[in-house]
Amino acid sequence: MKSLRSLFRIGLGPSSSHTMGPNRAAIKFAERCKEVDSYRVTLYGSLAATGRGHMTDVAIINVLQPIAPLEIIWEPEVFLPFHSNGMKFEGIKDGKVIDEWIIYSVGGGELANEQTAKSDADIYPLTTMHDIMQWSDDTGCGFWEYVEQCEGPGIWDFLKEVWDTMQATIARGLEHEGVLPGGLGLQRKAGTYLLKSNSYSSSVRSKARVYAFALATSEENASGSTVVTAPTCGSCGVLPAVLRHLADNYQFSEPRILRALATAGLIGNIVKENASISGAEVGCQGEVGVACAMAAAAACQLFGGTINQIEYAAEMGLEHHLGLTCDPMCGLVQVPCIERNAIAASRALDACTYSMLSDGKHKIAFDHIVEVMRDTGHDLPLLYKETSTGGIAKLELKKKK
Repeated sequence: MKSLRSLFRIGLGPSSSHTMGPNRAAIKFAERCKEVDSYRVTLYGSLAATGRGHMTDVAIINVLQPIAPLEIIWEPEVFLPFHSNGMKFEGIKDGKVIDEWIIYSVGGGELANEQTAKSDADIYPLTTMHDIMQWSDDTGCGFWEYVEQCEGPGIWDFLKEVWDTMQATIARGLEHEGVLPGGLGLQRKAGTYLLKSNSYSSSVRSKARVYAFALATSEENASGSTVVTAPTCGSCGVLPAVLRHLADNYQFSEPRILRALATAGLIGNIVKENASISGAEVGCQGEVGVACAMAAAAACQLFGGTINQIEYAAEMGLEHHLGLTCDPMCGLVQVPCIERNAIAASRALDACTYSMLSDGKHKIAFDHIVEVMRDTGHDLPLLYKETSTGGIAKLELKKKK
């Protein structure tokens, strides 16, 4: 598995796979192909189907167009075999293609293709929950200590930057008001939820604040602001909301929050390695479902959960999102995405509580749920995997007619 630096990416929303990934690809192609008369970029499959709503074209235009004229071709009906988020970059000189690069945005801002040498960047020798838990039993160490062992002490400075960015995003989101861009006319709600929370009893107030923090992050993402993929832009509101809520209510120190963040990252990495975190490949179960698992594990660790209880919390967080489709209205990361982040944050805390009440023993292992999620995602019809043509997105299409 790769470093958490490849999972937690700081960048502009609204989509890690449809905005961050194509932007990174454009930068890489510009570095290798500068002396051209023009560029041509072909977007395939899900990138083409929902690219305009996700600002895919803008992410590429901002990089290549200052260098040379750019043509973007949209091919939503063509799915390349490696991944549904395919891109072909071409550099043209004197009417001829002098350089061509096919690359895929595979989720979380990550790029890959058939020639990608995965092993070159792998730093985690153990890649399943079972093996890591066995290591923990043998050494007495926790999940976050495995992260530190594999990443080195420098990981804490990086995770502090991640946590600082998450908090700054929440702060901005709570202050901003008005309608989100994109044409749906969706009003920001984060600040209002926070204000209303003060009118309720302590239990409802607590939950309302979790909602507000998740909404703040997801609304900032939808506006193209700076967020942290956790594990994706579309699911970036879940983990920050849970951590901010626990930091506020239980006065957990920053080092403890960072260790919980490391454990959350490890959970996301396991899923990314053995299944997928790409909504275009496996649906929203790979985005919000994984984010819920990450947040549940982080919360459980903060409350002193055992290794078995942390694994159980993560398992529940993912299991109860199995089959979740990726069907954004108009290809925008707004409906149902923003609301879904808020509910998943609350469910992560529920999974944590349920697990902490148990002894950590349960019938279905986290690794098995990861396999089921992967297989379920592959079995989902394409129209339920970020194509903006099925599910809730289809209801919007009917409304337009």
